[in-house]
Amino acid sequence: MDLTNQPIGYLALGLFVLAYAFVIFEERLRLAKSKPVMLGAGLIWALVAWAAATTPGMQDGLAAEAFRHIFLEFAELFFFLIVAMSFVAAMTERNVFEAMRAGLVSRNLGYRPLFWITGVLSFFLSAVLDNLTTALIMSGVVMAVAAGNARFLTLAFINLVVAANAGGAWSAFGDITTLMVWQARKVEFFEFFRIFLPSLVNWLVPALCMHFALPAGTPPPGRDDADVKYGGWIVCALFAVTIVMTVSGKQFLHMPPVFGMMAGLGLLKLQGFFIRRRGRRDARESGDSYNVFEIIARAEWDTLLFFYGVLLCVGGLATMGFLHLGSEWLYGELGHTGANIVMGLLSAIVDNIPIMYAVLQMNPAMDHGQWLLITLTAGVGGSLLSVGSAAGVALMGASKGGYTFFGHLRWTWAIALGFAASVATHLWINAAHFTG
Repeated sequence: MDLTNQPIGYLALGLFVLAYAFVIFEERLRLAKSKPVMLGAGLIWALVAWAAATTPGMQDGLAAEAFRHIFLEFAELFFFLIVAMSFVAAMTERNVFEAMRAGLVSRNLGYRPLFWITGVLSFFLSAVLDNLTTALIMSGVVMAVAAGNARFLTLAFINLVVAANAGGAWSAFGDITTLMVWQARKVEFFEFFRIFLPSLVNWLVPALCMHFALPAGTPPPGRDDADVKYGGWIVCALFAVTIVMTVSGKQFLHMPPVFGMMAGLGLLKLQGFFIRRRGRRDARESGDSYNVFEIIARAEWDTLLFFYGVLLCVGGLATMGFLHLGSEWLYGELGHTGANIVMGLLSAIVDNIPIMYAVLQMNPAMDHGQWLLITLTAGVGGSLLSVGSAAGVALMGASKGGYTFFGHLRWTWAIALGFAASVATHLWINAAHFTG
C-alpha cells in the first residue's frame, strides 16, 4: 500500500508521533509506556484495514494478512522474552543477585576498583541478561557503597549504563534488538561475537575518561548479609542449558529460538517441583514457598506490551509505505554506513527497538558487515543520553535524584568518543565482511 501522500497516512504517522511523545514523558506523566503505543497500534491498524477495504482494486484480506505476519513475529519474540525474564526473576527470588551484591560490598574495595568491577560485571552479565536487568542489579551494589558520595554515584551509574548497553550489543541474548536481528536471520548466533571488540571499545573509552574524575579513598565497610537459597545455583545452570538448547536448536535443527527457550521453561518448572518439595519439608525452619507461575508473573509486562505496541505501530507504517520511503532516502542518499550510523545516533532519542524494527522492515540489501554495524550502533547509541535506553531511565529512578539527565550529559562527549571509536574499530577489524 502506498499511503504516504494520503491524509490517512499522515493521520497514522501523527498518531505514532503522539503515542511516542507520551512514552518519552513517561516519568513525568506517570503513564506506563505500553498504554499509548498499544492504543496507537490499534488505531493505526484500523486505518490500514479501512484503507484496504475502501481502496478499489485492493486485494481482499491484505490488512489481515499483514497484521498476522507481524503478530507472529511478535509472538515468537514475546515467548522468548517471557522465558528469559522468568529465569531472571527465579534467580532474583533465589537471592543469586543479592548474594553477589553482598559479596562485593563486604570486600571493602576502594571507589576506583568498585567502578571497574561493576563495569566489567555489567558488560558481561548483559550479554545473557538484558541491559535493564543488569543495570538494576549492579545499581544495588553502587547504592550500597556510595555512602552519600554524589560524584562516585553519578560516574558509577553512567558507567553501568554504557557497559550494560555495550555488553548487550555483542550477544544474541543481550538485547531485544540483537534478538530481532538473530530471529530475522540477518546475523547468525556466533557472528555476533565479531562485534565483541568494538563493543568493548565503546565501554572502555568513556570509562577511562571517567576514571580520572573518580574520588579517591574507600567507602565505609559493608556486610555480607545474603545467601543463595536452595536451588539457586541449579536455576543458573538450567539457564545455561536453556541457552545451549536454544542455540543448538537454531544452528542444527533450524528451529526458531523460541523452541529451545520454551523447552528450558519446562526445565525451570520441573526444578520448581523440587524446590517446593524441599520447602514443604523445611517449612518449620525456613517458611520457604516457590511458585513458578508467580515467578512468570514477575516478568516486565509493561516492557513486553510496549514491545507489542511499538512493533505493530511500526509494522502499520511499513504497510502504508512509509518505511520504503525512508529506506530510499536514508540508504539511497547516505549510503549503508552513513545510514546505519545515523540510525544508531537516533536511538539516543528514540528507543532502539523501533529503530531496529524499522530497519528490518526496510530490509535494505546489506552485507554482514553492515548488519553487524547497525546492530552495534543501535545497541550502544542509547548510551549517549540518559533517556536513550531503558537502563538509563531505570537508573534515574533508582538513584532518587543522584543520577540525572544533566549529570549524564556532562559526560556525553566521552561516550560519543567511545561511539566513534567502536564504529571505527568495527570498520577496521571486520573489513573483510563488507562487500562494498
